[in-house]
Amino acid sequence: MKKHYAIVLAAGQGTRMKSKLYKVLHPVMGVPMVKHVLHAIKGAGMDEIVTIVGHGAEEVQAYIGEESEFAVQEEQLGTGHAAVQAGSLLKGKAGTTLVVCGDTPLIEQETFQKLIAHHEKSGAKATILTTEMPDPAGYGRVVRDAKNEVERIVEHKDASEKEHRIKEINTGTYCFDNEALFTALENLSNDNAQGEYYLTDVIGILKQAGKKVEAYVTPDADETLGVNDRIALAEAEQTMKKRTNIKHMKNGVTIIDPDNTYIDPRACIESDVTVYPGSIIRGDSVIKSEAVIGPNTEISNCHVGSGTVVKHSVAADSLIGENVQIGPFAHIRPESEIGNHVKIGNFMEIKKAKLGENSKFSHLSYIGDAHVGSNVNIGCGTITVNYDGKNKYLTTIEDDAFIGCNSNLVAPVTVGKGSYVAAGSTITKDVPAEALSIARSRQSNKEGYATRLKNRKKD
Repeated sequence: MKKHYAIVLAAGQGTRMKSKLYKVLHPVMGVPMVKHVLHAIKGAGMDEIVTIVGHGAEEVQAYIGEESEFAVQEEQLGTGHAAVQAGSLLKGKAGTTLVVCGDTPLIEQETFQKLIAHHEKSGAKATILTTEMPDPAGYGRVVRDAKNEVERIVEHKDASEKEHRIKEINTGTYCFDNEALFTALENLSNDNAQGEYYLTDVIGILKQAGKKVEAYVTPDADETLGVNDRIALAEAEQTMKKRTNIKHMKNGVTIIDPDNTYIDPRACIESDVTVYPGSIIRGDSVIKSEAVIGPNTEISNCHVGSGTVVKHSVAADSLIGENVQIGPFAHIRPESEIGNHVKIGNFMEIKKAKLGENSKFSHLSYIGDAHVGSNVNIGCGTITVNYDGKNKYLTTIEDDAFIGCNSNLVAPVTVGKGSYVAAGSTITKDVPAEALSIARSRQSNKEGYATRLKNRKKD
């Protein structure tokens, strides 16, 4: 079976981004561009991937990790020079090599697979990924011969009037016979205005040697976008957002307003979920069937059970059960586990808490570092006082307990099964099961005191 290799060109500084962040690490839909590229080419079945790094090499390697091998381009002397750096790892190996830029996050796995299949079926030594644009100004044109094979690539500034009318352009992604690639790279010249070694010159070298050069035309010009500045970055974001939303809608998700809905490509959403406008679903979130998200809700790395409704709220890094009601204006902070049929109402904050089934947290409370049982009712204004200025402590509220409004539970403390805490209490000691705990001063009424105060003000 033929081996498949990939060279990812990711050494450019990206000065047009005007950023301290290395260009290929700029995120598109929350994921660095180069990670999108790696995900797509890995899915296309690469046996070995080499990423060429230069500026910010250590930072890029840290992001990519073990997904790729690396070669360093110490000086940025052109795309051909960058490809040469992979020679220590790939030169002399038989097989097919894909060469792709690390700033092309929109090319899909299927496109790479079709490019490779076309290349190998045609018997070409090189195949260019091309596309057609209604306005190809600024792009290199693909000139074909009478046999419809690629004759050459001509840059826009060097093209004749006839060549300017060609709509087919070079996208900067290639497929090569690996041995032919590295042989041609040895013959590259930098005799040009920029003094650089261009990968496009490999096409000319192969043609001069009588080798066959092909092109595969992808019908979706948008996916070939290279991101060189913030404008293109925003375009890539919009394209991927639209693509992701369409995928989910085709799979049975109702997105009320796709233009105002942001779903991370990594998210998994089942059919019959409804997403309302202004909602953001980030990371590896899982949304189960018949859940309702939004409007104006942010979900990050959460598992949301079927039938759950989250509206006008924020939830992160948490497990949310089935048929849960959250919001409006609730904040579910990381490491929370919310059981089935729980109600979390308006202006609630839940942090690193386990909430049992059928419990109710209707409004205006903070439940942090707590284990709450089933069928518990938490009254308005309840606070689990979990921090003493140095350490966090656990509050435990057992099944069927009732916590009255405006109560402070000073951790570490346990409220026993079926017990009551009177409104306005500050609980500092454990409450036994089935007990009523009252921790507030006795009310004292001073008759006529208000009248005396009013008279004093007149004097």
